[in-house]
Amino acid sequence: MLSATELFERRQRRNRYRLRKLSSGRPRLSVFRSNKHIYAQVIDDRAGRTVAAASSMEAPLRTQEAKGADLAQLVGKLVAERALAAGVKTVVFDRGGYRYHGRVKALGDAAREAGLAF
Repeated sequence: MLSATELFERRQRRNRYRLRKLSSGRPRLSVFRSNKHIYAQVIDDRAGRTVAAASSMEAPLRTQEAKGADLAQLVGKLVAERALAAGVKTVVFDRGGYRYHGRVKALGDAAREAGLAF
């Protein structure tokens, strides 16, 4: 029987393998979710560098009273603005091993509304 961590890593590998085939050179919007915070990065895998990043740990967002999905929306909007400023308009959404639900979905929807296409 596999542990929960091993199952999560298996889902994560499966998702990233599929993204590599579908990305056709587009950067990926990678999401990491912890119990309290959420982090997002736009990563250019060809160049091997992070183009834009945002998290709920940043000073402007820490002063917000928002929690959960509301905080994830703020992070999604912020990472989209930074990616657009860096010249990235289209990405592939890398949800990792998480389901597209709750905070992950809120971040993705906010990034899409702010102008990122995926």
